[in-house]
Amino acid sequence: MFHLKTTSSECAARRGQLLTRHGTVETPVFMPVGTQGTVKAMSQEEVWNLGFRIILGNTYHLHLRPGEELVRQAGGLHRFIGWSGAILTDSGGFQVFSLEDLRKITEDGALFRSHIDGSEHFFSPEGVVDIQRTLGSDVLMAFDECAPYPSDHTYTERAMERTHRWAQRCTRHWRGPGAGGREAEETTGQLFGIVQGGTYLDLRSRSAAFVSQLELPGVAIGGVSVGEPKEAMLEVVAHTAPLLPRDRPRYLMGVGTPEDILDAVREGIDMFDCVLPTRLGRTGTAYTSRGRANIKNAKYADDLTPIDPECSEWCCRSHSAAYVRHLYKADEILALRVLTYHNLAFYAKLMAGIREAIEGDRFLDFRREFLGSYRTTQRDGVTEGGASE
Repeated sequence: MFHLKTTSSECAARRGQLLTRHGTVETPVFMPVGTQGTVKAMSQEEVWNLGFRIILGNTYHLHLRPGEELVRQAGGLHRFIGWSGAILTDSGGFQVFSLEDLRKITEDGALFRSHIDGSEHFFSPEGVVDIQRTLGSDVLMAFDECAPYPSDHTYTERAMERTHRWAQRCTRHWRGPGAGGREAEETTGQLFGIVQGGTYLDLRSRSAAFVSQLELPGVAIGGVSVGEPKEAMLEVVAHTAPLLPRDRPRYLMGVGTPEDILDAVREGIDMFDCVLPTRLGRTGTAYTSRGRANIKNAKYADDLTPIDPECSEWCCRSHSAAYVRHLYKADEILALRVLTYHNLAFYAKLMAGIREAIEGDRFLDFRREFLGSYRTTQRDGVTEGGASE
């Protein structure tokens, strides 16, 4: 269930609440990625204490190990991992895109060969819903086919139409015989549909209309941040977001640089996930109020100031950039923890600022002020993207 609290008078930015079986999630929200049931380098308590109330897991990876049956025996994914907030599980649709050499797609579903041991696993739309139910997910994602970039219009349309048929099957199975959407939501979590269509705006329009008419609790924009130019991604978001139901949460899958979040919030997006803050932290890059900082650079070797002077968390209160660089160079685990914690703290602060700015009807001013400071430092080159880790 979604409660829309207020909207900006200057743009499409929205402030809302996603009500789940494991508490209320304030939106716009960033969801840390916990593919294997853990946000890498973080404890659940640390994630919670930073203010996050929802994390993301991955159906494909959790099915392979430890398996949904063990999770069921443990009382569900929340109890198994010790997390009291909400959990959204991706359906495995990204693996349809990313594991091209390990899967075969048919109308019935997708046959995967495990990247762990080579064993075969078949995912049907109905089976994906069942796995997520067994895990105890608060938000379930419909199974979809994400067309790679670049793909021609014909291929992208075919993948989109299959996504629609799979969405219908997921919806019927989720609701069950004679069950209304509200009843299914209360007993098996909330099912979100996914809009596909690549960078073709005509396909995005068709997909948005089709998925919206399913009247699911939420709608996601999928198939972006898969290699297309950033300008094309932003065009897709700006085109698609206004076509989605106003009274349902809008989730932009796999997108999550600070700049992209601010741009997408401006267009009316409510939910985000991305591996960047955790993955970059583990590879030596920090998000700071002045831009991204690559701790491996020699200029930090004797820098006894915090990585980010505006960070009030222990990671920057107690440790200098020089010390963190020393830890990283020495292959000490603490470096990865410090940088990951700092990056998630940065994102938590950014999202809290966004929510406060929308409530005060000053989002565009907030965006302008944030980017004015954030872009004062030349960013170090890093690779972006990815939906699981």
